[in-house]
Amino acid sequence: MLRTLSRYWWLLALRGAAAVIFGILAFIWPELTLSVLVILFGVYVLIDGIANLAAGFSERKANGRWWVTTLEGVVGILAGILTFFYPEITAVLLLYFIAAWAILTGVLEMVAAFRLREEIEGEWALGLSGLISIFLGVGLIIFPAAGALAVVWMIGAYAILFGGLLIYLAFKLRGAENLELKHA
Repeated sequence: MLRTLSRYWWLLALRGAAAVIFGILAFIWPELTLSVLVILFGVYVLIDGIANLAAGFSERKANGRWWVTTLEGVVGILAGILTFFYPEITAVLLLYFIAAWAILTGVLEMVAAFRLREEIEGEWALGLSGLISIFLGVGLIIFPAAGALAVVWMIGAYAILFGGLLIYLAFKLRGAENLELKHA
């Protein structure tokens, strides 16, 4: 699993960069209308889903748990597509939609981190990003009536922190690939 993940470290970096950019845009333009937030969310989860799907399929021969990453990719792609087909979603429905996606993504990332704990150092970053995803989802469920500005900032902060952790993990995996090549 380490060999496959280290080979595709750049996919994690891409996911992280997309999340950080999304988060920064949420802070730069906090007055975003719901329709713009819907489009930004759809683009982000679609890119995230495609990256996960590619990673999952690429590791299917080398890793018996490839389906976890693939499932996370399918969920992201479906979330992105549904977002584009139903842009008139109400604010509360969008929040619940984002909350469900964040919780499911978080659980799957924690499962992956647990599986990696004996293979790499720094797996805590993936586990922590999963925990942050779960906290975002639960927070959105508990406080759906929060103001639009608070929601945009909450999602922006989550995306920046989540993306930063994925970028950190990606470069740890890149280093693991280089170590692996030196020992080969």
